Amino acid sequence: MAAASWGASYAAVEATWAVTGTTVQWKEHSAYAPGVQLFLAALALLAAGACLAGTRTLAKAGRVAVATVLSVALAVFVVGTNGLPIYVVTMATLSGIESATGLAQVLLNTAGAVLLLLVALSYRRRLRGACPRCGWPHAGAADGPLAHPAASRAPGRTRAAVYLLMCGLLPWAGTKTIWTLGGDVLGVAGDDWQRASVAGASGPSKATASAGIDVTVLAATVGIFLLLGLLYVWGQVFPRWTLFLSGRRVPRLLPLIPAWLTGVPLAMYGVVLLVMAPLMAAGVLPGIKPDPPFTSSSGITWFAWFGGLAFGGLGIGLVVAARSYAARTRPICAGATATGSPK
Repeated sequence: MAAASWGASYAAVEATWAVTGTTVQWKEHSAYAPGVQLFLAALALLAAGACLAGTRTLAKAGRVAVATVLSVALAVFVVGTNGLPIYVVTMATLSGIESATGLAQVLLNTAGAVLLLLVALSYRRRLRGACPRCGWPHAGAADGPLAHPAASRAPGRTRAAVYLLMCGLLPWAGTKTIWTLGGDVLGVAGDDWQRASVAGASGPSKATASAGIDVTVLAATVGIFLLLGLLYVWGQVFPRWTLFLSGRRVPRLLPLIPAWLTGVPLAMYGVVLLVMAPLMAAGVLPGIKPDPPFTSSSGITWFAWFGGLAFGGLGIGLVVAARSYAARTRPICAGATATGSPK
């Protein structure tokens, strides 16, 4: 019902923006066309109808239609969450919001992606004969308390993969740290970088820069902290340094929601950069025109590649770690007895 309500509300907002000609930014100096907004409104209404239809017993054609609409809508609105991490960083550092309607659009897309994912997951479980709530095939009602498994760390292969992905942060973070400390790299002088980054920056950004710390590098360390929590036991049971929470179970969605919401957009953004940077270096795509403090197209291309490694590595790492965490912490309805593996 929540997903259907979101679909109707989303459609109303998008249609209103399209009719009134409201500018809704989707990237710097680019806005959604009214036709795209009307398409998104129609898709949201279709998704709302699919959510309602998915609760009923349908023939094969109906099940295929519901699954198709949910899949397409989920993919579209997941792509629409792409700017979420950037908005989070700018708001956390008090750097200001470039576009209020752009932020509203990203938040609406994010809410829709989350709700449609939950509906699609529940629908898939129901079709496979599993409990739509916990995903385990069992007899008995799908209500009442949930039984949680014992805390455990991620398998060795998962940890190794995540650590390898985290290494992608090193070239990007190292370059920005050198600039912040006044050094020169990629043809960019540290003093020029500091002047460009401090211009119009907020108090917190200036404060961290004066200490030789780039605010985006600091934000990446928060992502690393989240990654480690997803991999180890202290992400499932509050450790001793959390004082009054020590020993209590960590709510399952507390790390999963930020991991999914930041991991997926970062992964998409990073992959785009990793594809574009080599194509620009090879001349297949036109190089980016140097803009101060950059002095050459090659410098921007290298930095784009570093950014792809960093954002893609952190984003994919969060997705991999979150998937492992979700599997290791999946509960089962307490009044039921599992008869197989979760779906």
